Amino acid sequence: MDMLTISHFSKTYPGGKRAVDDLSLTVAPGEICGFIGHNGAGKTTTLRAVAGVMDFTEGTITIDGHDVRRDSTAAKRITAFLPDNPDLYDFLSGIQYLTFIADLYDIPRSERQARIAKYADAFELTGSLGSPIGSYSHGMKQKLALISALIRAPRLLILDEPFVGLDPVAAHLLKGYLHELCAAGGAVFFSTHVLEVAEKLCHRLAIIKGGRLVKSGPTEDIVGDSTLEDVFLELEGEKDA
Repeated sequence: MDMLTISHFSKTYPGGKRAVDDLSLTVAPGEICGFIGHNGAGKTTTLRAVAGVMDFTEGTITIDGHDVRRDSTAAKRITAFLPDNPDLYDFLSGIQYLTFIADLYDIPRSERQARIAKYADAFELTGSLGSPIGSYSHGMKQKLALISALIRAPRLLILDEPFVGLDPVAAHLLKGYLHELCAAGGAVFFSTHVLEVAEKLCHRLAIIKGGRLVKSGPTEDIVGDSTLEDVFLELEGEKDA
């Protein structure tokens, strides 16, 4: 069974703007799938629908067999979604926020402590967990949001531009943790503008343009003897003849 199945998904906003048009793709367990496209191409709309935070009426989306509309609670319990600008509670301390997330997902106390320690130490955030989130820098907030997603040990991790705001060390750590999640049978579906990262990190790619999927498949099949940047620019009609 695929970890993520999007079948004929479309989304039209009030006023008639069709943000996504008849999108179908799959992500198997153990796969990292990069979702590529210009701003406004439909990436965030798709990610939000997959995560169950945006309603839709056309098509179906299932996560590990759970329909995100008909069985939304079950789908969300095995999913972690990190938007490009995650909303955090500035009045809470870092550890209070992580404890709140752990409570929401019924993570046993012994496991949550070990997971928080693992990721907070790796991202060098342990010494700041007692401070209010409002005092954190943008990069620290990004790391805290990532930790809150990783401690859930999700079956499907959905990320919208996760590498923005991360320093090189944190970005390297994140790549390792994505591989770790996949090695445990999970899957990752994420959008990025950093084509070099997508080309090196992803097992599968999906390129969207104007709300329609224009190319998808294994990374090596899409890139071939070229580069992802060349493929992307050619599809966008921006590559020099």
